[in-house]
Amino acid sequence: MLDDVVFWVLAVVAVAAGVAVFRVDSMARATYALAVSFVAVGLVLLLFDLQFLGVITVLMMVMEMAIMAIYMIMFMGMNPALMPMSMVHAKRPSLAVAVVTFVVLASGAVLIPWPSRRGAPASDLTVSLGQALMGSKMLVMMTVSAVLFATIIGALVLAVPRGRYDRLGDDLRGRVDADQPDGAGQ
Repeated sequence: MLDDVVFWVLAVVAVAAGVAVFRVDSMARATYALAVSFVAVGLVLLLFDLQFLGVITVLMMVMEMAIMAIYMIMFMGMNPALMPMSMVHAKRPSLAVAVVTFVVLASGAVLIPWPSRRGAPASDLTVSLGQALMGSKMLVMMTVSAVLFATIIGALVLAVPRGRYDRLGDDLRGRVDADQPDGAGQ
């Protein structure tokens, strides 16, 4: 009974946050709504005892949204990311593409002759899925992690043109120029 209630609450949160992506009026709010939607989906996966997929979904979406927010701040500044704007462009063509895509995918899922299962599932599906996904690619994933971290640091360095040494001097004890136009010394 409790699992059913948790599932339906998470399902409603996921759908409501997904709708909010297109209803809110700023890129920052849309980013947070998308993150909430995918975190709810990841929690549903955890509820279904799909620990690996659930944790990966939550971690990937949180990191992706964090990177997206950093790039918004870096390229748009803090205020434009929160300025009102429409998150839906070319509404009629987008709706037509969405309907056609749904019909094609749904008819493919219903009409395709699905093969019958051969063999038995592994005793521990989470371990076998992890090995199938990461087995020979662990080095690649470790490299990608370092590259993503370097990207975040690089984005922050580019987004913040002046650092604490510019504001406080080489010894970090005193203010160098309090009358700078960007107000960093104030």
